[in-house]
Amino acid sequence: MEILIKAAQLILSLSILVTLHELGHFIPARLFKTRVEKFYLFFNPWFSVFKKKIGDTEWGLGWVPLGGYVKIAGMVDESMDTEQLKQPAQPWEFRSKPAWQRLIIMVGGVTVNLLLGLFIYIMVMFTYGEEKIYTKDLTSGLSIHPYLKKYNLVSGDNILKINGEEVTHVNDINNGLLLRGVRKLDVVHSDGQKEVINLPEDVDYELFQAGAFPAVSLRVKMVEVDSVMAETPAEKAGLMKGDVIKEINGQPVTFFDEIQHQLYLSKKKNAEILVLREDSLFYLTSEVEENGTIGFAPKKAKFTDKDKIKHVYYGFGESVGKGIDRGLTTLNDYVGQLKFLFTKKGASSIGGFATIGNMFPPVWDWQIFWMTTAFISIVLAFMNILPIPALDGGHVVFLLYEMITGKEAPQKVLEYAQYVGFILLLGLILYANGNDIVRLIFGS
Repeated sequence: MEILIKAAQLILSLSILVTLHELGHFIPARLFKTRVEKFYLFFNPWFSVFKKKIGDTEWGLGWVPLGGYVKIAGMVDESMDTEQLKQPAQPWEFRSKPAWQRLIIMVGGVTVNLLLGLFIYIMVMFTYGEEKIYTKDLTSGLSIHPYLKKYNLVSGDNILKINGEEVTHVNDINNGLLLRGVRKLDVVHSDGQKEVINLPEDVDYELFQAGAFPAVSLRVKMVEVDSVMAETPAEKAGLMKGDVIKEINGQPVTFFDEIQHQLYLSKKKNAEILVLREDSLFYLTSEVEENGTIGFAPKKAKFTDKDKIKHVYYGFGESVGKGIDRGLTTLNDYVGQLKFLFTKKGASSIGGFATIGNMFPPVWDWQIFWMTTAFISIVLAFMNILPIPALDGGHVVFLLYEMITGKEAPQKVLEYAQYVGFILLLGLILYANGNDIVRLIFGS
């Protein structure tokens, strides 16, 4: 049932984003009296679920829910229909319009996606407000990934400022370390000692390669084991649902992050685990995987500092500023994480539609739905404006060339570029969705 709820949210989100993106092309095209031959939500190879011709445009619904398109007369697009281009140019065709009009038509979709993302963030801020967690108020400190022990940071410590600014949410620390160049931390250790920690410039790559993210989170007390994954060290050791872990390698554990810490120290080795099962205490010996896990999930529990989580609401005027700031920060963070794609781990982390679907919750939550939709909209805007043939940005590059030089790019160059871009995109789609399949089968 959960997978159906996620799939429904994904399809609804893509339907909204694709329809509005294509309207971003359609409306300026019609304003400039350019004929739009087709407007489709989803792709329709071989047949359409629905189609109806109104005026010069065929409106339709395809059966492959991976996107959509508008077919503009007199334009080299993904349909690769070059027969029309062999005929003399007609006044209603794209190729007959001034370059500046063609440019507006091409950037229309990207513009709509960007503005839509900002608008959704504004309305989410106005409707739901936002969560604030001032770390200065925490009584249990933070759960800190064991990797950061090398920089004198351990669970129970508290990070009060990053690059001199007060922390208002733990996500600011995580995104700051990985994506925003945060290197200076004002820390108060669990014993009350204060320290300013300066991290190395390449700590973002360190954390990414080590899989040390999220780097920090709120602390949770250890509760029962909720599930044990099949064919994992935990299952082989005999760990069972309902067990409570009391010690690892002789070290008592109270918080879940203390379990993570001890397992991380034991990676690639064995860990001795003291377990409480019903009224009995006994030891299990488990191998620990390279990433410092053994393959179980704890029963969900409240954060120890849950009462320190505040919810702030805004009037509409404030929501506009907050929403735009959230949207632009989201775009900046997304661009910032692209640097990891050029690493081996980053390339293998690329995901397809299953990965996007998993961004949605297993239950229908409108706030999370709209936040995720806003994020995807902004990502689509950025991806589509990249100067890659077959994307909007590829067409923009050729139009800018024409406007600067006063010469149109040769028709054959446009056609070959479209073929190359299409092959590149198809390869990327297959690779990304192939990664999803590998993760589904092997669980990595």
